Amino acid sequence: MTAAAEIAIRTRRAAFNRAIAARDTNAIAPILARDCVMLTGSDSAVIAGRMAQVKVWRREFAVPPPAAPAVYVRTPGSVTVSPVEPIAMETGAWQGTDSATGAVTSSGTYAAKWREVRGEWVIEAEVFVTLG
Repeated sequence: MTAAAEIAIRTRRAAFNRAIAARDTNAIAPILARDCVMLTGSDSAVIAGRMAQVKVWRREFAVPPPAAPAVYVRTPGSVTVSPVEPIAMETGAWQGTDSATGAVTSSGTYAAKWREVRGEWVIEAEVFVTLG
């Protein structure tokens, strides 16, 4: 199960990245657990709950290009799947790029806790640290 779970998580992460690039909150929502928590990278804001995160993404996506905020990409470095519970830890690097120029505007590291719920892997928690 470990290899299959890791592939599933990496696939879901890629779908999340595509949804951000496409500015598609309908695609983001099902990847988030109902009670998920995100701790942002710069100001350490806590965004609790799927609907709260979707609301934040909608606000981000409401700004039309070229003034639109950065496009964020999370790149997994490792995914460790628990052998005793349906959970996993993903760690990696994230990067924000200017939607008009493609220039890197911010970057750092992240950790995400995933849980398998009814056959689907969802994000329960994410912590971001801004390093650049």
